[in-house]
Parts: sequence; structure tokens; C-alpha cells
Amino acid sequence: MNDALKAEWTKLRTVPSPLWLLAASVVLVIAAGAAAASTATYPPFNAVQDTTKTALTGVLLGQAVIAILAVLTVTSEYSFGTIRLTLTAVPRRLELFAAKAVLLAGLTLVAGTVAVLGSLLAGRLILQANGFTPAHGYALVSLAHGSTVRAAVGSVLYLTLIALLALGAATMLRDTAAAIGAALGALYLFPILGGVVSDPTWQRHLTQIGPMTAGLGIQTTVNVHSLTLTPWTGLGVSVLWAAGAMAAGGLLLSLRDA
Repeated sequence: MNDALKAEWTKLRTVPSPLWLLAASVVLVIAAGAAAASTATYPPFNAVQDTTKTALTGVLLGQAVIAILAVLTVTSEYSFGTIRLTLTAVPRRLELFAAKAVLLAGLTLVAGTVAVLGSLLAGRLILQANGFTPAHGYALVSLAHGSTVRAAVGSVLYLTLIALLALGAATMLRDTAAAIGAALGALYLFPILGGVVSDPTWQRHLTQIGPMTAGLGIQTTVNVHSLTLTPWTGLGVSVLWAAGAMAAGGLLLSLRDA
């Protein structure tokens, strides 16, 4: 396992695109969160503004970059034919798959932590300047609050789960365009369908089963009771999606020819 991890790390750090994508995901999450915070004005249009969730809005966009990175860690080897060399060096396929998953998860955890902390800091400063202050009944965005800690930790875990989901999809499909389409489709299709369907029951079910709509409930710190699933249960749905994709990917990797 150690040799497989070293080999995967060598491949990642010697090819500039993965690290650039990681950096891009961090910048995008922070920038989008800052943009969302800058558009929020006091008094808010809705009754209560969830300032923590507003600061973390960038996760909605950053997850797409993370998914693309995860897909490329697998499909690039199939595109260039280097997968045969990889499997020759690490013939135990599940060990190779586990090494890719561990390395990808570790890098996503680091990048996600930086992105989330940066978003919360930017949100705190911008939202405060826009009137969301204790004087107006809004506590400053801070990790001193348990709900904010839950939203921050959950957002980092969510990004990691999306990376693993995309990794599993890429291993199943082995084609870059198809895998990116499948991963992004799994994320964004359910909220689109929820907006099209008029039946409230179906809207609720679509929210509950989508990896993004359920998983990002972890960011909610205001009116939590209005969620269709509790925050951690919603993140559990994302866990199931990632686990299913990884299980299917690992099975097909072990059964198919290179």
C-alpha cells in the first residue's frame, strides 16, 4: 500500500494539472462565497439570513472542480494508455484503487479545509460590513458557534465525498467526458428536477435522495427544522452515494481488462 501511495503521489505532483485544479477549487469556493456575501444586504429579503450558509455558497461551484479533478486521476491514464504500466507496477488492483482514493481524499480534505476557512473569514468581514452585526440580531460568523463548526466540518467532508463519488464514476466509465457528465449529473440533476416537478411530495423526495441537495443541508444553521432531513442524515445520503460509486468502481476495476 505504501508503494502504491508513493507512486500515485509521484504522478500527481509531477503533473501540474491536478495541483492547479486543487488551487482553482480553493479560489473558486472562497471567491464565490465572498461574492454571495457581498450581495447580501441588511435587512435581508427573507425573514432570516443564514450568514454561515451564505459564506459557504462557493461549495456549490467548487465541488464541480473537485469532481473533475477526481475523474482525471483515473481517466487520464486510460486516455494516454499508461494504465497498463500502472497495473504492471501495482498488479493488485484494489490496492491501487485504495491508494488513489486515500490520496485524493487527503488532498481534498486539505484543500477543502483551506477553502472553507477562507470562505468563513471572508464572509465574516463582508457580512459584518453589510450590516449583519450583533446590533441587528446577527452573531458574527465564527467557529465559536457549534452550528458553524458543524457546517464547516460538514462542508469539508462533503467535498471529500464528492471527490470519492467522482472517482468511483471515473473508474466505472473510464472515459473523461462520460465520467464528468455522470458525476455532475448526479450532483445537479436532482435540484433541477425538483424545480420542474410541481408535486410537493416528489419535490421532498428528490431533495432527500440527491447527493447535493441532501448533503449540503449540513451547511444550514437557521431554521434547521425546515430541512427534509437532519443535517447529518443528509450528509449520510452523500456517504451512500460515494460508497456505492466506489464499490461499483472497485468491482469493475477488479473484473475488467485494462
